Amino acid sequence: MELVEKMLGGAQQPLSRLISLVERESPEVPEIMKAVYPHLGHAYSVGVTGPPGAGKSTLVDKLTAEIRAKGLSVGVVAVDPTSPFSGGAVLGDRIRMQQHYLDQEVFIRSMASRGSRGGLPMTARNVIKLLDAFGKDVVLVETVGVGQTELDIMETVDTTIVILVPEAGDTIQTMKAGLMEIADIFVVNKADRPGADKMVVELQTMLMLSPGNKPWQPPILATQASNTIGITELHEEVVKHQEYLKSSGELSRQRQQQRKDEFIHAVEQRLRNRLSRLMRESDRLMALWGEVESGDVDPYSAVEIMENEAISRGWLGG
Repeated sequence: MELVEKMLGGAQQPLSRLISLVERESPEVPEIMKAVYPHLGHAYSVGVTGPPGAGKSTLVDKLTAEIRAKGLSVGVVAVDPTSPFSGGAVLGDRIRMQQHYLDQEVFIRSMASRGSRGGLPMTARNVIKLLDAFGKDVVLVETVGVGQTELDIMETVDTTIVILVPEAGDTIQTMKAGLMEIADIFVVNKADRPGADKMVVELQTMLMLSPGNKPWQPPILATQASNTIGITELHEEVVKHQEYLKSSGELSRQRQQQRKDEFIHAVEQRLRNRLSRLMRESDRLMALWGEVESGDVDPYSAVEIMENEAISRGWLGG
């Protein structure tokens, strides 16, 4: 594809157009991703997640500056919440990260969550790949920050940073939310506020009490992102985690699992598309939809009817 060739040549406008196609889930996306696939594997991806108001955008902004100071190029994928009513999103990261817009080595893209319950839309994975193929050294991914269901980020990036703030409350609830399990690095941001030291100690205690001997023990850092305090130390921990993943072989294993997950998702997407087509073309299945809604047919019997219809059309083997 011409757009892909221009993007691989270093042109930013084709990159933006390709990302737009991915976001719209254009029919061209499979061909786009096949074309960029041989050029993947260079970028190191870092996810930043945590509850709303934790200062994720400010921290990503300062971390971008720290990485650039090391001479590395940066791609930023900032996911903003989509309104459940209007479908609109507040794409504010372009405003918050103005200082980087004149830097040709930084590419920032805001994305709407599009109703994702995992804090990260499925399309974000392909956007990360485009930034990788484009040649970015590091890709930072900031999630919506819904607080309790952000497990998608762990399955997408290499290093996951979980940000908390002193007023986040009882860290036992944080553990229940699942954030304890996904973090490679913990950050207590806004550490100048009361309760920051207490939260650090509680996190340390929880990590000590967590079952199993993990080869990587997540560090806990106190930062004041708005004052650029603790950002250098945070970047150093990201580099340490990257070195650990490479030396242990864990990075290779993680990426193998990510490719497997991507394959399963691609199969599911293809089947959903075929089922949608089948529904449109079959009057019987359109009627079946109404019968399930009305309660005249149970969902499990309806699945069997749909399967038989698909087999009869040659879309599934017998």
